[in-house]
Amino acid sequence: MALPFTRLINPFSFQGLTPQEMILRVSALSVFVALTLIGLKTLALMASGSVAVLASLTDSGLDLLASLITFFAVRFARTPPDKEHPFGHGKAEAFSALFQAALVFSSAALILRDAWDHLRAPEPVSGGLLSVAVMIVSLLLTGLLIMAQNAALKASQSVAVSADRAHYLTDIAGNSIALVGVGAGALGVPHIDAIAGGAIALWLLWGALHVLKDAADSLMDRALSDADQARIHELASDDPEVLNVHRLRTRISGPHVLIQMHMALRPDLTLVRAHEIIVSAEKRILSAFPNADILIHPDPDGASEPHGGIFAEAHDRVHQI
Repeated sequence: MALPFTRLINPFSFQGLTPQEMILRVSALSVFVALTLIGLKTLALMASGSVAVLASLTDSGLDLLASLITFFAVRFARTPPDKEHPFGHGKAEAFSALFQAALVFSSAALILRDAWDHLRAPEPVSGGLLSVAVMIVSLLLTGLLIMAQNAALKASQSVAVSADRAHYLTDIAGNSIALVGVGAGALGVPHIDAIAGGAIALWLLWGALHVLKDAADSLMDRALSDADQARIHELASDDPEVLNVHRLRTRISGPHVLIQMHMALRPDLTLVRAHEIIVSAEKRILSAFPNADILIHPDPDGASEPHGGIFAEAHDRVHQI
C-alpha cells in the first residue's frame, strides 16, 4: 500500500486519484512547471541575451498566466449546478481556453517583431553553455508535464487542460528551436538565433488556432464524435425491450457530457416498467461515460412523430441525410 506522503514526493504520480482529481492535480503541476521554467530561462537570458531564449521565456511567462487561468477554471467548472446555471459551469473551461489563445496570439506578434529586428541587426550571443543546459532541463520538465496531462485527459475530458497542453506542446518545439538558435549563435551564426525566434512565434500561432477550434467547439455545442455517438446508441439499445433509439443529441460542457435521446418502448408497458428500462439504459451509458448527464424520453412504439420543440423536425432531417 502506498504511503500517505508518496503523492507529495512524486507530484507527477496519479496513483489512487479519481479522473477529476487527476485534472485538478495536473492543473497545479502546470503552474509549478511554468514558474520553474521562468526562473531557469531568466538566468539563461541574463547570461546570453539570446532572442530565441527571450522568445521561449516570453512563452513561459504567458504559459504561467494561462496555467493560472486553467487552475481556477477547472475548479469553477466542477462546481455543482445552481439555480442560475442548471446545466453546470463546464463552459468556464472554454472561456479560459479563448483567453489563452488570445495570449498566445499576442506573444507571437511580439516575438515576430523582435525576431525581425534582430534579423536586421543581429547581436552576438554569449553564455551559450548555460543557455543550452537550461533549454535541455526545460525540455525534460515540459515533457514530464505533457505526459501527466495526456494521462489526465485520457481519464477525463477538459478543454482547458487540453488548451494548456497545447501551450506546452508548443514549448517542446519552441525549446528545441531555441536550443538550435542558442547553439548556432554561440558558434558565431547570430542570424540563426533570430530565425529560431521567428519559428517559435509561428509554432505559437499554429497552437493557438487549435486552442481556438477546441474552445469554439465547446461553446457551439459540437456533438461527440461519430464513434462515441455510436457507442452511446449501442449501450442504450442493449436491451430487448428497447425497440428503437432516435433523436440522439450530445454535447460537451467542460468536464461534462450532456446526452439526450428518445427511446421507443412497447405501448402496453406500465409507467413503472418503462422507468426501470430507462434507468438501466442510463446505467449502461454511465459505465462508459461517467461524466455524463443523461435525459431519455420514452416514446410508445409507432407514435414517435417529431415533437418536443423547434429542433425536432430539423434533427430528423439532419439524420436522414
